[in-house]
Amino acid sequence: MADSAPAAAADDDPVAPAIELSAAAFDALLAAAESLGPDERLRLEGVTVGLDAAGTDDAENADSANAGTANTADTANTADTANTANTADADGRFMVEIGDERRTGLDDRDLHEVAADHAAAVTDWYVFEHVVGEFGPRRAFLRWLEDADGETVARRYAALADGVAREWGQLRVTVRLTDRGERRYEVRHVDDADVPRTDLTAYDDPLDAREIVRSDERGRYRPLKTAPTLRRGWVFADLGPTDAYETVETVYPATVANWYREREGDLDVNHWRETMERQSGIYGVVKTWDRGESYHHVNWVAEACCDDSQCLKRREWEYDDETDLDVDGGDGAFPCREPCSLVVSAARKWTRLESEQSRTYEFELTPSEKAQVEAVIDAVADGRTDEIREADTKDDANRYRTRFLRAKRFDDDGTLGGVPTDPDGGE
Repeated sequence: MADSAPAAAADDDPVAPAIELSAAAFDALLAAAESLGPDERLRLEGVTVGLDAAGTDDAENADSANAGTANTADTANTADTANTANTADADGRFMVEIGDERRTGLDDRDLHEVAADHAAAVTDWYVFEHVVGEFGPRRAFLRWLEDADGETVARRYAALADGVAREWGQLRVTVRLTDRGERRYEVRHVDDADVPRTDLTAYDDPLDAREIVRSDERGRYRPLKTAPTLRRGWVFADLGPTDAYETVETVYPATVANWYREREGDLDVNHWRETMERQSGIYGVVKTWDRGESYHHVNWVAEACCDDSQCLKRREWEYDDETDLDVDGGDGAFPCREPCSLVVSAARKWTRLESEQSRTYEFELTPSEKAQVEAVIDAVADGRTDEIREADTKDDANRYRTRFLRAKRFDDDGTLGGVPTDPDGGE
């Protein structure tokens, strides 16, 4: 797959910042031009480079003349003839097209002058073709960060001079341009967007992100790396393209690869039924939950585990190939291609719980107490119990309000209303 063709420069494009053409960028351009076939062209934004057929023919003729001269008896002039041929080979072998203008017979110095005048386009090509390299997830992601497939070089470079920021889950990735057209990347928590860099703990090794993602703000282990619980207070301040990509992949493993596969139409999705059918051992019990009666239980699983408030992936798996779930898959930037291990583990527990038969219990609650029970369940489910202030007794899920309800409605054995959970078991 190739990158999109260079966008045509528009009359209203902003002026790109002054870019110094590096020797590495020009050497790469020169090598690429020399390797072109007679009918091939290297198309950059605003300029096209190729070999000049006339110049190439002259060089070939000079080579032939040199060979003929070398075979004469006057071998004393062989070195001079070879030098003349080499000069002919180096001169006038390139052509360029700039708009409607076509220039031929350009030598290396002429080509350098053209490249310097179009340094933004040349360095942009060089960065993605030689610094970033092969087509694939990394290249596509780095181009996406600066909208390289949607904007002209002039517009991108004008924006990159000030920094272009994109969000990836809870990451904020900012790309900036150097005066030589190179890219430097900063990765930080999205909620630290306005925090001075000096107030954050700085890292430069992508592997350092492994420690950052291990626990949340309260020091609790994060079993799901795409949960919206990434802690704040850090920054990877000055990364190259490879390190920036590896940092993102360390924080959110395989998300770029799956995003890329989805863009290419190659995302292999494993739906609920096929995922559960291949479970074995202690997880094999989840297969008994699918009795062919309905898929409402999978709706409940998706609502519990796959909501944006619980996971930053966008769920693409459904019940099966022919049956979509009724629950929205979310708005995440990167897809979820199958039920994850956390979902499978939770489903194992729910399979056992849902095998129980419903019973009717009778309690006495005031209307406000019923509403309070519902509010407590919501607060726990939404993970907001830490946000409820102790003095805020207006909140139904307030700790003191909940303790009061327990003191009033639980008996000495801890049962609600004194009603045993399992009357037959004597509880």
